[in-house]
Amino acid sequence: MRNKKAEETEHSGLSRRRLVKYAGVGATLAAAAPLVGGTPAQADDERSFAAGGDSGRMWRAGDHHVHSEYSGEFDTKTNPPTFHKGADAVYPIVTNAIMAKYFGLTWAMCTDHGGPTHSKVNLEQAYPDLLRSRVLVPEVLQFWGMEFDTPALDHHTLMIPHHDGEAQQLFELESRFAKFDAFPTDPGRDTEAKMVEFLKAARGMNRKPLVIAHHASRSATGLGVWGQDTPREFRNGNNAAPDVYVGFEGAPGHQAGPLNGGARGGYGNHPTYGGFDQMTARVGGLWDSLLGEGRHWWITATSDSHVHWTRGGSDFWPGEYSKTYVAARQDYGDIMDGLRNGRIFVTTGDLITALDVTASNQGRRATVSETLVVSSRGRTDVEVEIRFRPLEGKNGNGDRPEVRRVDLIVGQVTGVSSDLDAAANPTTKVVARFGPGDWRRQGKDVVIRHTLRDVGQDSYLRVRGTSTDEMEPQADGKESPWEDLWFYSNPVFIRVR
Repeated sequence: MRNKKAEETEHSGLSRRRLVKYAGVGATLAAAAPLVGGTPAQADDERSFAAGGDSGRMWRAGDHHVHSEYSGEFDTKTNPPTFHKGADAVYPIVTNAIMAKYFGLTWAMCTDHGGPTHSKVNLEQAYPDLLRSRVLVPEVLQFWGMEFDTPALDHHTLMIPHHDGEAQQLFELESRFAKFDAFPTDPGRDTEAKMVEFLKAARGMNRKPLVIAHHASRSATGLGVWGQDTPREFRNGNNAAPDVYVGFEGAPGHQAGPLNGGARGGYGNHPTYGGFDQMTARVGGLWDSLLGEGRHWWITATSDSHVHWTRGGSDFWPGEYSKTYVAARQDYGDIMDGLRNGRIFVTTGDLITALDVTASNQGRRATVSETLVVSSRGRTDVEVEIRFRPLEGKNGNGDRPEVRRVDLIVGQVTGVSSDLDAAANPTTKVVARFGPGDWRRQGKDVVIRHTLRDVGQDSYLRVRGTSTDEMEPQADGKESPWEDLWFYSNPVFIRVR
């Protein structure tokens, strides 16, 4: 592929001296200075995904929302606008990759802000830097994409599949649909109709991208009082492209805000709950409403890294605090397939390094993102196994976090709602809570088993855990994020026939 050849050419054309110069070692070491003498958070060892079989799939940690110095600013007094690097985020692409590797990530994605004619900046300036970063840090698979200036909504990840035409594919989508790319500004780009047009165009591509909503409730002014992103828009977008528009950040970035006197996630209007967006954190809330329709709508966790908190920002490095684990082989295609199809769990503070949730009935079984079919003519009890692996070493704060409780959450799947604005699923409940006295160790893993009796209708189950004693995650204040850790699985569906 041309992309691979480009990377090989870049590698062969860079002497050791030029590599050092390009990597910006001085800047990178300065960025990493708070970590000197510290211990990076590393998974003790990779463990196979429960449904992996012989596929070679492991839980692989990553981050799909990371900013570089190409999140800059534009001088619109000139025509065309003049771009200046480093106005919003400050680190080179390679610095982010180095730090992602340090904190145990095996994949990451550069997602810079757009702006007038930014599609050209991405194509001509940022993309060549990404190619060089791939050569310099090959241990981290580095996806190409951007933080999309989404028509009518807040920002979204636009993740492009890894292939020889990836740069041109992003250029096409950004130049045609990003609401701020046109110069002069085109108000017609900032409509929900344009968003649906964008998603249909993306779905029609031979290599389909992925779209995931960022900090979905950051503009909400109260509990259930939505801002830029609404339940109706999520449903309409998912209806238009269900294999492209697949979820939102359960745990947004900017989690280090309280360390500098700010709010977690930058949620200044209405807070996060345990570091998670209200759309995810509230049992029976919007996420459960979408799952209750049977939608394959997944959650992730990201850093949204711009400027590290030790430099006055509100951010952790990629992987330092939040991780999105995907069950995949270590290749671009399978990681993207895992994100598209929900083989995902998320955690903060390295509370755990693996999480398998399986449901079984009469010899059939399903795990996260899959569907267990139960015959109503037979025994309808469903056996649930929750298996997680605590971090054995220390996390990015030098702590040894401990799981204090795990919750099993179950809701009914009742079909597509006629109310596009629906934001609640009253059937969703915490059906069981487990503490250390309820689980057993099995090697490095912790195992919990529970039986759901007489499952008589379509439903789903999901799991969360915490380092706290809170029965439900509480609205966040100025407490240290390291004292309030959670993990969440994506759902396992149950279909009764």
